Amino acid sequence: MQLSHTPVASARFDEPNLVASAGLVPLIALAAKAGLRELGDEHLSVPTDKGSNAGLKLASLVAGMAAGADSIDDMAVLRHGGMGKVFDRPYAPSTLGSFLRKFTFGHVRQADAVASRFLINLAREGALLGQAQNTGAVMVDIDDTIVEVHGYAKQGASFGYSGVRGLNALLATVSGQDFAPAIAAQRLRKGSAGSPRGAARLASDTLALIRRTHLAGRDVLVRADSAFYSHSMVAALTSAGAQVSITVRMDKAVKRAIASIDDQAWNPIKYTDAIYDQDTATWISRAEVAEIPYTAFTGRKKAEQIPGRLIVRRIPELNPKSSDGQATLFQTWRFHAFFTTTPTDQRDTVAADQAHRAHAIIENVHADLKASALAHLPSGVFTANAAWLICAVMAFNLTRAAATLTRAPTLVRATTSTIRRKLINIPARIATSARRLHLHLPLNWPWERAWTTLYDAVLPTRARAT
Repeated sequence: MQLSHTPVASARFDEPNLVASAGLVPLIALAAKAGLRELGDEHLSVPTDKGSNAGLKLASLVAGMAAGADSIDDMAVLRHGGMGKVFDRPYAPSTLGSFLRKFTFGHVRQADAVASRFLINLAREGALLGQAQNTGAVMVDIDDTIVEVHGYAKQGASFGYSGVRGLNALLATVSGQDFAPAIAAQRLRKGSAGSPRGAARLASDTLALIRRTHLAGRDVLVRADSAFYSHSMVAALTSAGAQVSITVRMDKAVKRAIASIDDQAWNPIKYTDAIYDQDTATWISRAEVAEIPYTAFTGRKKAEQIPGRLIVRRIPELNPKSSDGQATLFQTWRFHAFFTTTPTDQRDTVAADQAHRAHAIIENVHADLKASALAHLPSGVFTANAAWLICAVMAFNLTRAAATLTRAPTLVRATTSTIRRKLINIPARIATSARRLHLHLPLNWPWERAWTTLYDAVLPTRARAT
């Protein structure tokens, strides 16, 4: 591509009827149908100088993040061109920053209540959590990530397990075979917080949310890594009726259990560099899995011990020495084991291993947030940053819900940046006729059909998109 042969004579910022993010029209309409403003007004008691309007300010923060804002100053994206004609009261960045800094810990918990109810309402408006008639298992993934910060004015910032100075964000996602991950719960913690801190409560909140949706009654599998392997976590989940699949630490009990596995019990699996043999209908692979009955937490009294299965994956140790020498006389292995309470008749050894490895999907959610609103934690006040995380989660779920309403396969599981580029950050010219606003969108927009489907789904009483 190159510039046209017709020279560009001038460039002026002087058009009052243009908007850069016309996709916010159906997006905010969807948020309104899910009751975001009403939930904010009902549950938030944040004091302000000029009346609360907590719901409107919360909606403004979510809208700005959906349009690409990752700092307080970026909220100015809501105040350009004809945005004031299309949207009511787009607040200034300074007003939204002041609003966030007035949050206390109690207000953060109120915002958590808003986020969970907002997710439930979004699920009712579309297929964010799949269709009600589906019966597959629901996957709950729990993991934390360090959000890097700079400067010494950030409350709670410190060096955590990753060696990066920042704050610790703990997330729980809900996903299934028929729907992409949505974030069901979130907590912001100080950077030095251990991974399992508050995880059992977060998992219980997630299970309670699932019971309030059409997912109630379906099997729930909670997946996590070894940092979350604790009696309090596993006991809370199993008592709530969920199954667990959690990586275990290689302690003495686990090593003894692995050593007791018979050599004939190992089965090759589909893994890196695996080849499928059509004749034998098996995988030719260097990775193998096996399982053994296992009772977790045997150091506690018998009533608190939890029976289940220990599933082990072994991979050849491929770490040759830098110097030449005699080759090893026997194969050495690296082991990865996890504890699960899933019955064998629901998932055999191979299926359980595949399901557990899919826990890595939550890493995509972490990366998605960090490439969007969570690229920064903009305030020096810890509770303001905690509220910012909640708004980022609501913006993530809102854009995901909008993508599902397009019914476009390429958008349903797309990242937030892709959804924003195709559905939200689309320019439009505003025209007024008969006291109505009309949006004139670019001709031959590649994703016109998806955008039109979304518009018609959330604004059925308005003039249809043409």
